[in-house]
Amino acid sequence: MTDTNLLSALMQRGADFLGTRHAIMAGAMSWVSERHLVSAMSNAGGFGVIACGAMTPELLDREIAATKALTAKPFGVNLITMHPDLSALIDVCASHDVGHVVLAGGLPPAGAIDRIKASGAKLLCFPPTLAFAKKLIRSGVDALVIEGMEAGGHIGPVSTSVLAQEMLPEIAAQVPVFVAGGIGRGEAIAGYLEMGAAGVQLGTRFVCASECIAHPNFKKAFIRASARDAVASVQIDPRLPVIPVRALKNAGGELFTAKQREVAQALDEGAIAMGEAQLQIEHYWAGALRRAVIDGDIEHGSLMAGQSVGMVTKEEPVADILAELIDQATAALERRAA
Repeated sequence: MTDTNLLSALMQRGADFLGTRHAIMAGAMSWVSERHLVSAMSNAGGFGVIACGAMTPELLDREIAATKALTAKPFGVNLITMHPDLSALIDVCASHDVGHVVLAGGLPPAGAIDRIKASGAKLLCFPPTLAFAKKLIRSGVDALVIEGMEAGGHIGPVSTSVLAQEMLPEIAAQVPVFVAGGIGRGEAIAGYLEMGAAGVQLGTRFVCASECIAHPNFKKAFIRASARDAVASVQIDPRLPVIPVRALKNAGGELFTAKQREVAQALDEGAIAMGEAQLQIEHYWAGALRRAVIDGDIEHGSLMAGQSVGMVTKEEPVADILAELIDQATAALERRAA
């Protein structure tokens, strides 16, 4: 078996599950993962995922239709479990016959899993722990994405390499498992596939794709940054279960600390309930991210990025990024077989 064939064999299960040539997903990034990047990823043989984020059902409906106009290949939609219109968003995905729904942000609410599966879509979820992963598998989830704290955006406390070692031997035989967080080169992809992963997910690596609509300032910030510039936000009030966010250091990080203080004070004064407090934090992130990605305000907006940002060195087409990752993974397998 040649090494390209070996890579294909290791990716076969994930590729079959996604309906793609390569078992490489582009992680859903709010404001970034829209029709242009998603369709480019799918057209290049990977798997694009629309980031619904805070979109209304009407906006998501338009985004899916626009993506379908740009690609006939499979792509997925990422929905946030705490979205107040989650039920309507699931209906929108069903009306478009979306083949894969990715649910992020905690345990799916009652009925969401059944409704997604009833639409004929395959469901992927993010388990933060092995116990959670087993619970999701029992609930009927079709595949899992295990994402380490090296990732950009919302993160958990455990590294990718530890989660992979802990979870893959236990669950990889039951459902396809995709590994995410801090992956920037093909050698790492080959390693996780050999450990039992069905595929991988990368986000940060695709931000500087030519097809990505992110503002030139946003892309320049990624190209200039090193791994140590991508830092996790600090939680200042234990009552506010703010999921840490990894982003490039800037004044926006300090603004978020101030926002947390403001929301905590409103909680103290009884002005808002806990659910509203959490939504305010989420809306803050959505707005801060838009300022950076769309408007190019890289000083006060949020530059969500994973630690693999140091491996992003230039703007190039999605197809070139994918080809490089595949070449690196193939070469790594070749060296191990020698």
